[in-house]
Amino acid sequence: MPRFQSVPAPADTLWGAPQQADQILPGIWEVHTASHGGFVLSAERQAAMPEALRLPGVSYEEDVDWSLVIFGFEAEYRNSGRRAAGLLADNARSSVRAWHPDRFAAFTGEAVAETESPVLRRRAAYQQHIGQYIVCSASGDWADWVPEGKVGVVARRLERVDALGHPHLTGDAIQGLVDKGAYDSTRDVNGFDAIGAVRVDGNAPATKEIVL
Repeated sequence: MPRFQSVPAPADTLWGAPQQADQILPGIWEVHTASHGGFVLSAERQAAMPEALRLPGVSYEEDVDWSLVIFGFEAEYRNSGRRAAGLLADNARSSVRAWHPDRFAAFTGEAVAETESPVLRRRAAYQQHIGQYIVCSASGDWADWVPEGKVGVVARRLERVDALGHPHLTGDAIQGLVDKGAYDSTRDVNGFDAIGAVRVDGNAPATKEIVL
């Protein structure tokens, strides 16, 4: 196993000045700022990250991308003697499988089932609607333009979906009404035609998706 050099704590990060910093392994700093946090790698560590797991920059945020670092240096971290190192390494493996399934498969050679990854499920759901209008906003009948028992929807055409399952929409929005029972805010994708929405004229605001 290669030996890495310890480095000073970063004075600044993508998320601001660190309020707390802990070098969990030589060249890997866990930082917390007033707004966010994650791992910051030394140039040596970044170069040693497995290609399939390496991000373009040295910052790996604390929500998801942290797991790439622990997974990339899994054996070293498990043997680090840090408290609950084995549990965190297990969590990192599961997180990469779920949220970075393509990277996981490229690194391990193991296929990831759709049932194991919200990203794959979401990506598959969107791919079924490429070129179609999908709902990007919904309002209940509390809105002045929505009749009782209906849901007002605003939709745009789905151009493509990226590797992380994020939709890319194009063109002008259209507006429609659908029976309240036909709209499901927990569904990954609500296709405008698939839920039986009827197009109406208007300029409804594109509010955030809500649970109705």
